[in-house]
Amino acid sequence: MKSTLIALAATAMAILAPSSSIAGEIAPSGYVEANGVSYYYEIEGEGEPLLLLHGGLGSHDMFAPTMPQYTANRQVIAVDLHGHGRTQLGDRDVSPPDIGRDLGLVLAGLGYDQVDVMGYSFGGYAALHLAASHPDRVRRVAIVSSNFARDGFYAEMLPQQAGVSAAMADMMKGTPMYEAYAAVAPDVSEFPRLLDNMGAFMRSPYDWREQVKSLEMPVMLVFADSDMVRPEHIVEYYQLLGGGLRDAGWQRENMAQNRLAILPGLTHYDLFLSPRLAETVLPFLDGKIEVPVWTGEEGR
Repeated sequence: MKSTLIALAATAMAILAPSSSIAGEIAPSGYVEANGVSYYYEIEGEGEPLLLLHGGLGSHDMFAPTMPQYTANRQVIAVDLHGHGRTQLGDRDVSPPDIGRDLGLVLAGLGYDQVDVMGYSFGGYAALHLAASHPDRVRRVAIVSSNFARDGFYAEMLPQQAGVSAAMADMMKGTPMYEAYAAVAPDVSEFPRLLDNMGAFMRSPYDWREQVKSLEMPVMLVFADSDMVRPEHIVEYYQLLGGGLRDAGWQRENMAQNRLAILPGLTHYDLFLSPRLAETVLPFLDGKIEVPVWTGEEGR
């Protein structure tokens, strides 16, 4: 339970600066309806669109410390996921496949034909299902510190996740993660139900390998070297995407289009706060391939 609370505490470290103005008729912040859920969004910056998806029990504010890295050359669409932050829970259960389908409608409602996507942890689930259910709307996707099946976690994590429920709500009052939720949630009384919903999801078996194998756009997986996701699961995830199956070859002729990055000295609970995450993901999402080869010439 301690590590679960540490993970939740990471959601309350900063407040996002106000959005810049957006060209066109779309407001820089507001709500978009999708399948009965009114999703809150904020748009900031200029350039190619990048959809940022936060972790469980957090909000888009989780990216506040490093947001300037993303908005320097990108137009960032930051969405509060179903039941999180400023997006009300309502009557629907929290479901990553449903959220992924919703996000396709959110993007359409905001007028985006295609975006790049980065999703962290629970947001990585949403990113996976958005890419699988609306492949035409996703150009490239980075999935950060996120597993594709429940058994991807270390075994000791499963009882802690299963223990998340409304019974924790009173204990969490006064903690940074609760205060962050209470500061922005449209209905603070929904917090216990959100905990129940998240616990119910985490107790249920899930395995999305077929969705992973269906992805045709370039995908980058990013993990910490001390992540809550098992190394064996990380390797399997990459192999499902066609990576790590054979030597790339002298001319990179056997190299898969997808990428795997493991960042040293980080954990699941601080990876999203690290400037190295943006430094790793953004060149991939920009489609940059700059590889020095042994002859001293620049590779493609």
